[in-house]
Amino acid sequence: MSAALILDRSRCDRARIARDPRFDGQFFTGVLTTRIYCRPICPVKPAKSRNVVFFPTAAAAERAGFRPCLRCRPETAPGTPAWLGAAASVSRALRLIGQGFLDDGKTVDDLAETLGMTARHLRRLFGRHAGASPTAVATTRRVQRAKALLDQTALPMSAIAFAAGFASIRRFNAAFRAVYRRPPSAIRRGKRQHREACPARQAHHRA
Repeated sequence: MSAALILDRSRCDRARIARDPRFDGQFFTGVLTTRIYCRPICPVKPAKSRNVVFFPTAAAAERAGFRPCLRCRPETAPGTPAWLGAAASVSRALRLIGQGFLDDGKTVDDLAETLGMTARHLRRLFGRHAGASPTAVATTRRVQRAKALLDQTALPMSAIAFAAGFASIRRFNAAFRAVYRRPPSAIRRGKRQHREACPARQAHHRA
C-alpha cells in the first residue's frame, strides 16, 4: 500500500479546507494543477477537492514532483510528520534524521544498524510509511533547514549550505534547485526586493 493511500483522504480534505491547525505537520496537500504542495493551514484559497492529493511527508510530495509553497512554507511545519499506522522504528529513524544523523558522513546502513535492522528492511518501512527513502527524507530536511536560514538570516550561501548539513555548496545548490525550481540566490534576491518595495509602497500611500 502506498503512503498516499494510508492517509484518510476525506479527513485530510476536510482539514485542509477548514485550515485546521491540529493537522499542521501531519500531512501535506499536493495541488495537481500547479504542482505545488502546501500545509493544511495554507492561506491561499483551497483548490477543488478533485485537484488535490495528500502526502504523509514533504519528501513524499517532492518525490512525486511537487514543489513547496512559498506562502505557507512547508519547511516551517511543526514537529515530525505523523501518519496512521506509523512504525515506531520509522518514527525513531525520522527523529535521528531530523537531528542530522545522515549529515555527518553516515549512511543508511549505519542508520539501519543503529535501529537494529537491515538497510533493506528500513527502506521498505520508509516506502510504506513515509512515501520516500531515508536519503530523500534527509535531503528534504536539509533543504528545509537551508530555506529557513535563507528567510531568517543574512548568512552567506556557503555558511547556509554547511549549517543545513550539505557536504558541499554544489550539492546544496543542486538539491535546492531540484525542490524550488530556482537557485537559493533567487529566493534571497526575491525577498530582498520585496522588503525594499514595501517601504516605497507605504510612502506612496502616505503621499
